[in-house]
Amino acid sequence: MKIQQKPVDQRRARTKLERSKYSALMAPHSVLAFTLCAIFFALCSPAAQAQQTKMYRVGILVPGEAWYEIIDGLRVGLKQLGLEEGKQITLAIRDWKGDAKAAEAAAKTFEQEKINLIYATSTNSTITARRATAEIPIVFCAGTDPVVVGLVDSFAKPGGRLTGVYHPITDLTAKRLEILKEMVPKLRRVVTFYDPSLRTGIESSKLAREAAQQMSLQLVERHFASVNELQASVHALKTEDADAYLAVSDPTASNQARLIIEMARIKRLPTMFDFLSHVTKGGLASYAVSFHEMGRLSAKYVQRILTGVKPQDLPVEGIDKIELVINLKAAKQIGLTIPPNVLARADKVIR
Repeated sequence: MKIQQKPVDQRRARTKLERSKYSALMAPHSVLAFTLCAIFFALCSPAAQAQQTKMYRVGILVPGEAWYEIIDGLRVGLKQLGLEEGKQITLAIRDWKGDAKAAEAAAKTFEQEKINLIYATSTNSTITARRATAEIPIVFCAGTDPVVVGLVDSFAKPGGRLTGVYHPITDLTAKRLEILKEMVPKLRRVVTFYDPSLRTGIESSKLAREAAQQMSLQLVERHFASVNELQASVHALKTEDADAYLAVSDPTASNQARLIIEMARIKRLPTMFDFLSHVTKGGLASYAVSFHEMGRLSAKYVQRILTGVKPQDLPVEGIDKIELVINLKAAKQIGLTIPPNVLARADKVIR
């Protein structure tokens, strides 16, 4: 039995050896074939490869600290739409700190660098970007009616290369003064600071002036042309000059909100702001929209234009959810009691 099985074992061993040699001989060829197939597939799919490596570039013009909340909202909105910063999109933020010349220089640089789109977080940013560039599309967050200031032809048909969202910061100026008068029944004189060379300041102060006349109030208008002039004017304000402060649409004054709030606290002046965030910093009240929500909603304009839709085909959207925020801590510091009927209307109360 042992003599008969020996040849079979030898044949099996020989066959196994031959298979090993064959596998060793074919292994390099298999690797080469697999590599060639992978390269061929990659070359046959340029569209898919381009889509994976596509990085959109967006230049952002922001007038100062108070507007960064819009950018935070924009990031959230873009991510919800599949555009995550650092992966599919880059955001180049240029803070012009209320200096119109800096805004113009930044806008020109954006177009020279051929970025895909400019995102303007304010009306003044938008006006400057439009004036300083010729071709690049612009998405705006405008606090002044974009038709009135000539940014678009109409809400339904913007025309040209600009579109975006409109929130009524300027148009609510008169309403803010009305609420301020309700909070301070004995109000007689109201002070405001603005740069008369900016279109938003002109429009907003006009509305404040007209409303003051209707309510038999005196609007004390303090003009400035620089940050230093504004700071000097704030420090020079005397208690007898005004009974309260009303913010009008001005980027420099908004950037100096902390200084104005501290001045008002010392002089025991009630303050009414156009930004919700200024109330959390110590201001008395504000009547405005949420900047974060505005940025989030405007992200769809950025996404659609980057993916091929023309700005002129995207109607301007108005945001009308306005919030009244009252800071009772600030009221207590200046010895002011907010009437119950006004307090009851507040959307948020800081205690």
